Amino acid sequence: MKFGLSTLTRGIFSNRDNYIGVAKAAERAGFDFLSVSDHLIVPGNLKTRYPYTATGAFGATEHGHCFDQLSTIAFLAGCTEKLRLLTSVMVVPHRPAMLTAKMLSTIDVLANGRLIIGAGAGWMGEEFKLLGAPFEQRGKVTDESLEAFIALWTKDGPVSYHGTHVSFTDAVFYPKPLQKPHPPLWIGGESPGAFRRVIRFGNVWYPGNNSQTKPLDTPKRLAAGIADVKRMCEAAKRDPASLGVALLVQDFFEWGDYKTQDGSARRMFTGTSADMAADAAALSAAGVGHVALRLGGATGADAVARIERFGAEVIAKTRG
Repeated sequence: MKFGLSTLTRGIFSNRDNYIGVAKAAERAGFDFLSVSDHLIVPGNLKTRYPYTATGAFGATEHGHCFDQLSTIAFLAGCTEKLRLLTSVMVVPHRPAMLTAKMLSTIDVLANGRLIIGAGAGWMGEEFKLLGAPFEQRGKVTDESLEAFIALWTKDGPVSYHGTHVSFTDAVFYPKPLQKPHPPLWIGGESPGAFRRVIRFGNVWYPGNNSQTKPLDTPKRLAAGIADVKRMCEAAKRDPASLGVALLVQDFFEWGDYKTQDGSARRMFTGTSADMAADAAALSAAGVGHVALRLGGATGADAVARIERFGAEVIAKTRG
């Protein structure tokens, strides 16, 4: 099992020193990757329900603070040596396709091949409107963008692509990403459209555990979801063994007695350190290769202490 830290670009992650401190602590503690969330603009009057909480509330509406994801990952690449860096997830339609492909390729080269691209179609219609991006066509834009990314990253000479929303001719695109054929694509989401995208483009299926339409908040529920995706692979004539699975745990990992949203079970990655190690083992047995854990803490020092404890009491013993 590979462990990652999931960071939101607000709260304790609103300044340089805390981000650097957390990233360096994660490397020391044995974490394998660090992820950064993606929002560019928070609407002043948000009506869309957030699909990963029972109340539908979205945390950033209180203050509107959010760093640009790709700039943040580029910054973290310069502060670290070993951590892989994950976009979790990048809302693909928010940015022009060719510009995004260039930014991702640049990051992968300058990070010495440490980029992982988590990608999704997005959910917040008001944010799309503020950015001038097409919300109703976001699935089609995402698919065309991913196709264009792959063409730009893998084809030599002038590259052309012609879709409904993404189109260009004779683009000489260098540098290519350092990773070949391109950085891993982790496709997020739990909807039928997301499943089709996973099977078509994904190296890894990367769902969130707290989906309100398809909850994956226990190893048993997740195992059932993985079985569904594997059956879809078979139906699409794709080898199920070619698709990896990663899980984003959308609640903080913390020591103490915490329940799932419906109160039916202990929440994953809570309880004792032994409970957390058991959660990792159960996920691994279900077919999960990577787990991204949401990092909390009242201060930067508190977050670092949590990282150090988890590294010593869970990661080291899991691998011991």
